[in-house]
Amino acid sequence: MIGIELTPEHPVSRIAELGERAESNGFDTVFSSCHYNNRDPFVALDRIARRTERVRIGPGIANPYEIHPVTLASRVASLDESSGGRAVYGIGPGDRSTLENLGFEHDRALRRVLESFKTAQKLFAGDRVDHDGTFEATDAGLNFGIESESIPVYVGAQGPHMIRMSAKHADGMLLNASHPKDVAWAAERVESGLSDRPAERGEFDFAAYASVSLASDEDAAREAARPPVAFIASGAAPPVLERHGIDGEAAAEIGSHISAGEFDAAFEGVTPGMIDAFCIAGTPETVADRIDGVMEHVDSFVAGSPLGPDLEEAIRLAGSVLRDRTDRS
Repeated sequence: MIGIELTPEHPVSRIAELGERAESNGFDTVFSSCHYNNRDPFVALDRIARRTERVRIGPGIANPYEIHPVTLASRVASLDESSGGRAVYGIGPGDRSTLENLGFEHDRALRRVLESFKTAQKLFAGDRVDHDGTFEATDAGLNFGIESESIPVYVGAQGPHMIRMSAKHADGMLLNASHPKDVAWAAERVESGLSDRPAERGEFDFAAYASVSLASDEDAAREAARPPVAFIASGAAPPVLERHGIDGEAAAEIGSHISAGEFDAAFEGVTPGMIDAFCIAGTPETVADRIDGVMEHVDSFVAGSPLGPDLEEAIRLAGSVLRDRTDRS
């Protein structure tokens, strides 16, 4: 997979144009990120479907807290129908700091994600579902079928237990990591999960879902990386921060600013070390070298937000870099 994440912080008409541009630049999968304070990702994805012919599309990453898992499955199935069978189901525990704004407890995250996509798979297969676990459903079903033979499930993961669960149960994993150190660490947990994976589940796609910022000007690329790095750093687990020598109190302060809606202060708190740890930022040459280090450990790569200060140019540059790596593999 050569994937890209488009963030609907822009009008959905622009996201649709960018999705079309991504397809023409060699990307085969387009994800739309899911945050309540941006436009609705499923509206954006439907618009992308109308402007494209081949790319797979899906939420990246939907969480099963703010939307009931059965309703979320229905939305993904609807997207599969509207796109002619091109949906991908990206699901994960969500961003803790933004979920807190909505009053949701980030509890039993692994179990919630697993139960949610297992329930979705039953619904996609036409089954009716009774469930009593991290959520409840009684005789729930969809009154329509999915367009494709099956909808692949990709779990957004960062922690060791979610990574192992993904490798055992899902079709693929979108690892929230941009640094070779973090990806190498995750690869060991993937192998552990694959050792328990039943053969009938088929192959597993281990994808790096990496924040990328590309531009001909290195400083401009790094400056554009501040917003996504702020979110990533604020949600990073202490062992991840320690791995990169990042001050946990500084990361927590950024998270506090995000929860309070003080985004300028949050972005200003991002340090050069945080950008190095949580984003692949720089010129095409710099980015290509970093991507090579990541690709040593994964099967696929998704270029995530911010992409760069000039989105059209960043999509062109990222597509060229990734196509070159795919052609050589």
